[in-house]
Amino acid sequence: METEPVTYEVTDGYAVITLNRPDKLNAFNEAMHGALIQALERAEQDAAVRALLLTGSGRGFCAGQDLSDRSFPTDGEAPDLGATLERLYNPLVRRLRALPKPVLCAVNGVAAGAGANVALACDIVLAARSARFIQAFCKIGLVPDSGGTYSLPRLVGEARAKALALLGTPVSAEQAEAWGMIWQVHDDADLMPEAQKLCAHLATQPTRALGLIKRAIQESATNDMDAQLDLERDLQREAARSPDYREGVAAFLEKRPPRFTGA
Repeated sequence: METEPVTYEVTDGYAVITLNRPDKLNAFNEAMHGALIQALERAEQDAAVRALLLTGSGRGFCAGQDLSDRSFPTDGEAPDLGATLERLYNPLVRRLRALPKPVLCAVNGVAAGAGANVALACDIVLAARSARFIQAFCKIGLVPDSGGTYSLPRLVGEARAKALALLGTPVSAEQAEAWGMIWQVHDDADLMPEAQKLCAHLATQPTRALGLIKRAIQESATNDMDAQLDLERDLQREAARSPDYREGVAAFLEKRPPRFTGA
């Protein structure tokens, strides 16, 4: 019996979405793409889910595209990988970035090619000490995709981004943390407990405000100061209308922990 390419579980107010092709290091094929998009849609629409945790099963997070799932046309024409990106990878990255809930990624081993860049598209990235991030595209004559050429320069600077993409040099979890590519490194045995603890915390926070914070920071990459100030004004107006803002102020004045509902 074939296993599901992605598993989905809700616990403590957050969803755990696990890439589940461990025999292929969770490399992407069409079935996994479809299942992952469905899981993200399910989590977005479920009001009881206030944070997401994305991880991989087995000894790796994601090895990128499953090359055995890709074929060359028999007529000698080159495959249209741009169409593949437009149909599969680009919608995935856009959905991760646009989700109005915090998305935490727990990188439990190798994250290569699109696997690395899907991880970097998440909001907070934790990595096991054994994890490696690899821009493997140059090894097979391709260009970094899944947002890699956007996120890498912004996270580590142009010089490092070019070197990583041109050389395909693996980056250790510790180096990724030192460069600001990810948030934190944990011992392998501690990765999932720490990720679960952080997600459980996020699930108790003002979800709508967290989604607006995510949007504001992302849009700052292409806004000038005036546009960003206008965006902050508009988003703050929206946040201040939420019941969680009223609760946060009341809790502060009453010197008690807030009881946010995510509304």
